[in-house]
Amino acid sequence: MLLCGVDEAGRGPLCGPVTAAAVILDPARPIAGLNDSKKLSAAKRDKLAVEIREKALAWCIAEASVEEIDRLNILHATMLAMQRAVAGLATQPDKVMVDGNRCPPISIPCEAVVKGDALVQEISAASILAKTARDALLLELDQRYPQYGLAGHKGYPTAAHLAALRTHGACEIYRKSFGPVRDIIANPPLWTEENC
Repeated sequence: MLLCGVDEAGRGPLCGPVTAAAVILDPARPIAGLNDSKKLSAAKRDKLAVEIREKALAWCIAEASVEEIDRLNILHATMLAMQRAVAGLATQPDKVMVDGNRCPPISIPCEAVVKGDALVQEISAASILAKTARDALLLELDQRYPQYGLAGHKGYPTAAHLAALRTHGACEIYRKSFGPVRDIIANPPLWTEENC
C-alpha cells in the first residue's frame, strides 16, 4: 500500500504563501532522523530535505498564494495547497495521511492525524519539505524586502516584525485579511523613510 503523508508550513505568518508538501516514502530506502520539522534544527531539516527528495518514491511541494489566502481564508487556502501537493505527485498513493484534524477535499482515502508530524514518518517528511521550501522562499523575499527582517522571523508576528510593519507599512507580500496587517493598512504610518 502506497501511503502519502501531507503537511503544511506557514499558516501563522503575516506574509507569503502557505506551503504544503506530499511525500510517498520508499520502504526500501529508509531515512533516519525524520521528525516533526519544528523539533529539528534548520541545518538538520535542510540535510533531511535533500535526502527526502533523493529517496522518496514521489514528492510534491505546492502553495496557495497571499491572494488566495485573503480570498478563501487561511484554513481553506491551506486545504487548497494540500490538494495541489497530492495532485502533483508523479505516483498516486492508495491512502493519504494529513497532519492535523482536517482532510483536504481529495478523491483518495484520507485520514487526519493529530500530531501526525511526530507520529507518521511520511507526514514528518512532508513537514520537513514544506518548512524548508517556505523558509527558502522567505529568505528570497528578505533579499527583495530587507526592511521587514523576514530572514529572522520568517514572517511570524514577532515584536520586531510588527515594529517594522508599523514603520514601513504593508507591501504586496502581506496577507491583508490577517488582523495585524489589516490594522496597519487601516492606520498607515504617518511618516516613513520614503518620505524623507
